[in-house]
Amino acid sequence: MTSQSYSKYIKQGAIWGFILVELIFFSVAGHFLSLSDTAFMDFDNMLLLLKQSVPIGIIAIGMTVIMINGNIDLSVGATFALAGIVMLDSMTWPIFAGLGDWVIPISWALALLTGAILGGLNGLIVWKTGVDAFIVTLGAMLGYRGLVFMYNGENPTSHLNWTLVDFAEAQFLGIHTASWFFLAVTAIIWLVMTKTVHGRNAYAIGDNREAAINAGIRVGPHFLRNFILIGFLAALSAVVFYSESGSVNPNDGELYELWAITAVVLGGTKLAGGSGSILSTFGGVIAIQLLRKGLGYIGADTETVNLVIGLILIAVLFLDRQLNRKGRGELRI
Repeated sequence: MTSQSYSKYIKQGAIWGFILVELIFFSVAGHFLSLSDTAFMDFDNMLLLLKQSVPIGIIAIGMTVIMINGNIDLSVGATFALAGIVMLDSMTWPIFAGLGDWVIPISWALALLTGAILGGLNGLIVWKTGVDAFIVTLGAMLGYRGLVFMYNGENPTSHLNWTLVDFAEAQFLGIHTASWFFLAVTAIIWLVMTKTVHGRNAYAIGDNREAAINAGIRVGPHFLRNFILIGFLAALSAVVFYSESGSVNPNDGELYELWAITAVVLGGTKLAGGSGSILSTFGGVIAIQLLRKGLGYIGADTETVNLVIGLILIAVLFLDRQLNRKGRGELRI
């Protein structure tokens, strides 16, 4: 086995080792510091942790595809909020009056279509203008958030459909509906990235865009499809979340893009593109939620949680640079 293969397996396995360390640490520390009588690794506690990971997790899976491509999407938080507003508000539109619960699939479809269109718009601009995706989606983040506030001012958009709530709160084999969506998205995108031509092309483009073009890969349309995908997944995350909560605030989804990127990088995906793993991103999402829940379990405040996660992210980026450096002298540049 080559050193490159060893490096790949180390990076993909590191996140699961980190999760194991977290579980052990918070279980032991919680025994002495927690005011709760419930053990940290209680089964119900872990199922709840998985459910709480869903909103960021579904977005992070899409972000992994984008980052493997060598791009990034900073507009997912605003897309999340706007899709949620479209879903809840469309249930009250007069055109759908009298449909009863049949309005639910229509509203879901409208929300998902909204996300796909917003993502597709980002991808189209990146493709046709050649402007870096960071700049394009930074502008989109501000623009889409503006649409959120234009839609309903600073007031929340609310509509509680109890059939939808019952569906969202249901459990199958002890696992919540939202968690099943997260698991299904992870499995499907993993299959796409590992078993299809599209997935192989994503890695090829991220690794060397010029070589991919020379090999006949249509990079622009490929980018477009992936941006549509992440817009769709951001909307799906909103659909799953707001089906239960029933209320969208204009500031919802803020910093979701940063949390998603953190999970992706923590899972070992390179910021420069060409390398990454869907399953490792899943682990990165769980690791972040474990940190947030575990630090809260032992009494840490929100500021401490963010500080710890920030420091860990810096350490991961430094290690990633070391694992991928092309020469000893590169570290000193």
